[in-house]
Parts: sequence; C-alpha cells; structure tokens
Amino acid sequence: MLKIILGVLVGFIVWTILWLGSNAVILAVAPSLSPSADLSNIPTAYLVIRLVASIIISIISGYIAVLVAKEIPKTTLSLGFLLLLTGIFFEAMAWNQIPLWYHLIFLILLIPMTVAGGKLKKL
Repeated sequence: MLKIILGVLVGFIVWTILWLGSNAVILAVAPSLSPSADLSNIPTAYLVIRLVASIIISIISGYIAVLVAKEIPKTTLSLGFLLLLTGIFFEAMAWNQIPLWYHLIFLILLIPMTVAGGKLKKL
C-alpha cells in the first residue's frame, strides 16, 4: 500500500512539473500563442497544444507511477482520480473564460491516459 501511495505521489509531482514546464516551453517557442491575462482571447491552437501536452504528460506520469509502485490498476486509477480532482479545481477557476470543449476534453482524458501510461509499463 505504501508503494502505491508513493507511486501516486511521484506520478502527481511528475505530472505537475511537466505541465508547468511544457507551458513555459510552449510560450517561449510560440509567444504569439500567449493568452491575454484575463483569458478572454485564448487562441484555439494554444488550447489544442495544451490538450496534446496533457495527453502525453498523463501517459508519462502513469508510466512513472507504475514504475515506482510496481502495481498497475490501483496506482494508475488513484493517480488519474487525483489528477481529475485537481483538474476540476483548476478548470473551475477559468470555467467561464475558456471554451467548454477544452474543459471537457481535458478532464475526460485524464484518467484514461494515465491508465494507458501505466499499462505501457509491463510488470
């Protein structure tokens, strides 16, 4: 059980670091995609890139969580659920400023992509 908790914690930390880091890289490489401070005019291309980044990051974090925990279903589902709860919290803060399609796709894909990442790691 302790290994599962550690795996979830490591996976969550990895997801967070990669998410923040990828955002910094995207904005450094393509500053024209930078959303305005009030999020009222976010380019669709930026949102699509963020969704692709979320998918890749979720797969990586699921893989790493299983690598640490040495257990697949409980670890990836727990991590995915934690990411979903965190995602709901942060998406709710910008719910009216970002298109609904982005919120829904982002949140719906967190658990399945995390589980898929865990399945890539064969025990």
